[in-house]
Amino acid sequence: MRKVINAIVLSGILASSGMAQTKTSSEVNQSNKKIKKMTNSKENANNAFLALFKDYSEEGVKKYISSDFIQHNPFVPTGQEALIGFLPGLKQSGISYTNHRILQDGEFVILHNSFTNAQAFGSEKIVTIDIYRMKEGQATEHWDCINPIAEKTASGRTQTDGPNKIEDLDKTEANKALVTSFITDVPMGKNPNKVAEYISAEQYDQHNTQIKDGLNGLGEFFQYLASQNITFKYTKLHKVLGEGNFVLAVSEGEFMEKKQAFYDLFRVKNGKIVEHWDVIQEIPTEKLANQNGMFGF
Repeated sequence: MRKVINAIVLSGILASSGMAQTKTSSEVNQSNKKIKKMTNSKENANNAFLALFKDYSEEGVKKYISSDFIQHNPFVPTGQEALIGFLPGLKQSGISYTNHRILQDGEFVILHNSFTNAQAFGSEKIVTIDIYRMKEGQATEHWDCINPIAEKTASGRTQTDGPNKIEDLDKTEANKALVTSFITDVPMGKNPNKVAEYISAEQYDQHNTQIKDGLNGLGEFFQYLASQNITFKYTKLHKVLGEGNFVLAVSEGEFMEKKQAFYDLFRVKNGKIVEHWDVIQEIPTEKLANQNGMFGF
């Protein structure tokens, strides 16, 4: 009898182990599918850029950008056909781009890029943060923020250099929550004295052209603005997107008494912000090529 009981118990243990193994394999398969889908979305978003700014390819645009493409760049008409119409001019200008970081949050892919021969976008050299909404392998909607590239910066860093390795995928939501609270408390002014709770006192690498590294550099910048009576405030947080240790906050506000779009890209480590890149663009009100606005997520 004891042998029978032991056999039953052993059989149950083996069956349980088999079920657990099957479940684990299923979870691994689902995880692999998710990773593959994210990789494909990133590749297809980058392929859309290649079609526009390297290959100047009508075929590529039709393959990677949807026919009912929605455009939020205020100076570019909405729709796929409008982009195809720009291809000869882009090719003639010799515009080209370099991708420095590419992230994904659900259907959104974020690209941190720099361009040369970009006079069509306001300057020979520009830095951009672009967001694509991806569906079924195609870009269906696009947002961006554009700045000229500065020859010198207060920190000595460029607007695009620094780490680009995605880490801490399990901390994505926590890092997004941290950045959301930071934007609300500090730039939006709810509780600016909490800045040290969000930004590391040991390391804060700064890529904004006018701000030095560290908490002290940030403090000096705000003191200077106050001494010159320069308006600088965030009024609305539109979107927070992230993957692992990188988080992008898209906000609206004012600088120099003009309405601005603020794209702030943060790197987070051990629950603190340790690095910051940004692109700031004045929100135009005249000569608009579409009526979609720069936000509207």
